[in-house]
Amino acid sequence: MTYSQNWNIDVVFPGIDSPELNAAFKTAADDNQKLAETIASLTEQDENSKILAAADSLQTLEGKLGTIGFYLNAWRSVNYGKAEAGPKFDRLSKIDIDYTAQKQAWGKFLAALSDKRFQSLSADEKAQPIAFILNETRQQAAKLLDDNTEKLINEFQVDALHAWSAHYDTISAGLSTSYTDAKGQKQTVSAGQALNLLDGIKDKDARADLMKHYESMWGKAENLSADTLNHLAGARLTDYKAHGINDYLEKPLELNRLSRASLTAMWNTVAKNEGMLVKFFARKAKLLGLDSDQISWQDQTAPVQVPGYEPRTLSYDDTANFIVKNFSKYSAKMGAFAKHAFENQWIESEDRPGKQPGGWDESIPALKEDRIFLTFTGSVNDAATIAHELGHAFHSRVLYDLPQWRQNYAMNVAETASTFAEAVINTANVEAAKTDAEKITLLDAKMANATAMFMNIRVRFIFENNFYKARQEGVLMPAQLNKMMVDAQKEAFAGALSDDGVHPHFWTSKLHFYIDDVPFYNFPYTFGYLFSLGIFAWAQKQTDFESAYIALLRDTANMSSEELAKKHLGVDLTQPDFWQAGADLIKKDVDEFLRLTENI
Repeated sequence: MTYSQNWNIDVVFPGIDSPELNAAFKTAADDNQKLAETIASLTEQDENSKILAAADSLQTLEGKLGTIGFYLNAWRSVNYGKAEAGPKFDRLSKIDIDYTAQKQAWGKFLAALSDKRFQSLSADEKAQPIAFILNETRQQAAKLLDDNTEKLINEFQVDALHAWSAHYDTISAGLSTSYTDAKGQKQTVSAGQALNLLDGIKDKDARADLMKHYESMWGKAENLSADTLNHLAGARLTDYKAHGINDYLEKPLELNRLSRASLTAMWNTVAKNEGMLVKFFARKAKLLGLDSDQISWQDQTAPVQVPGYEPRTLSYDDTANFIVKNFSKYSAKMGAFAKHAFENQWIESEDRPGKQPGGWDESIPALKEDRIFLTFTGSVNDAATIAHELGHAFHSRVLYDLPQWRQNYAMNVAETASTFAEAVINTANVEAAKTDAEKITLLDAKMANATAMFMNIRVRFIFENNFYKARQEGVLMPAQLNKMMVDAQKEAFAGALSDDGVHPHFWTSKLHFYIDDVPFYNFPYTFGYLFSLGIFAWAQKQTDFESAYIALLRDTANMSSEELAKKHLGVDLTQPDFWQAGADLIKKDVDEFLRLTENI
């Protein structure tokens, strides 16, 4: 079967200026007004049914706003740099502010209930699916300020936190650069295309030339980017201060339902095991034909050059069939779901100019469907990327029958399903290798995930942690940010990067530093990766993996990360043992890679 590489989003709204989209905006605004009146009328004496009806209305409106937000994000992703979406996002932000006000009023109502009355409410049979969220909301509402102040703060953020995040998109959408390819031809590419190319260019000189120009391109944008990053962080820190939050990691941990002890245990284990990846990169440097046993930034995911093997270029249809086949080995439902997504144009994968860099999956609450955005280039890594996003979508699929709030799982566990799906495909690739040369190449592709999570993501965390620490004292200049980034890269890569192979403007080029709704958009990836390795090992021991896996996914928004791990895996995330078990699985791949390449 031939699968389309373009998604179908017209079923959501037929256009950015369509009457249907405008009607959806109006309905959401009207619902907000009704909600405000409903929540203001609630009292402790009300029947549980009336209070829980308000919760239902909140969740319904959240789904409507999520559907509008999806469409705007999807439209912008394939029309990158066009201005038409800007006013729509602004309109949505204003409605979101009103919704946030109702959500905060709801939290304050719960917080004001006596303990006895709240226990009675949360014990109600109809409240059971959202009992954990009710308790969490009640606790968090204790930090809220008065209604007028909260509303004012949220309104300011439209032209502060959210505006600076949107401004970054404006900066990156206007960037392009040139480089000389392997045939000596000059090529001009957008920032997004350049980023995608850096992952797969085989020729070391062409790759290095693109990296030189890519770094220079972002260097020219450093002043605008520094303004953006400083003010985005400043808006966030000011919000924290107003709510009595002095620790900039408190909110990221809260959003991920993760304890500091678990985060510390994870990063300590990563740091302890980075030596094995230094050995991996030293060997990889030789296979890439580099002049030393150190790599440069652009070499992290570059395909190795193994005698006797030419990297395969995969067709999109073959990639789709491979994913469906191997998902089905672990779960018939996963396989059938992936097939449905490919057949029904859920995936936008065409490689063309004008698209946003990167990839993502997002739910459409109104349809109980997902859509996936990425750029398919035919490399071995692309199968894993599609699998990653399909993992997200499958996670959403098994939750669609639950209340909206039970679908709001934290980012760290969100990365679990996606990274597990990616591991399934990467492992299948290696196992299907017909020669040692092919196996080496596929192991290298598989190791891209491990090195990203242990080193690249750790660079981001170290940098962002140091940046926020310094930002509390004042604005940082581009030169300071460059040095901070280089220092973070040297620490995280532990000598694997050459001195002239660093990427000082990584802080400028990485979209994740500029995302407004999720602070510290980095450590959840490493958490999800290591957590998924635990699930992957656990899967081999299950007689009914599919049911057990789905049960775990359905609990991801219903308890803390620590409780989830304890209930379904029987492990303690605050201790190093669990994290080390994941690192040991990586070491097996490293050892196999080193063994197979010893005589090359």
